[in-house]
Amino acid sequence: MIYSKDNSVHYTWGNGCDSWILNDSRNLSVKQEKMPAGTAEKLHFHEMAEQVFYILKGEAVLYINNEKFSVKTGESISIQPKSEHFISNESQDEVEFLVISSPSTHNDRIEIEK
Repeated sequence: MIYSKDNSVHYTWGNGCDSWILNDSRNLSVKQEKMPAGTAEKLHFHEMAEQVFYILKGEAVLYINNEKFSVKTGESISIQPKSEHFISNESQDEVEFLVISSPSTHNDRIEIEK
């Protein structure tokens, strides 16, 4: 089956952010996500999953282990397991990106209270 935003499971998170699940098997998760201007997720880490964020549109800021990275359209960044991180949209435009995780992050997200 061919998947797209039009026929995939959709959910919202954070403050008006969207996620479409393109694949979610035990070994691989692929999600297309959209964040409005001025939104961010909570600081967290994954025990097992390595993740790649690939920016489809806009510019995202990723904070990884207290370092700040600006990632633009057509660029990607990898996050290793146990790395504290979150993605933020500090621009005036929406950001759209893929999140590819191996294995899946299902039951593998630990939020950090600060």
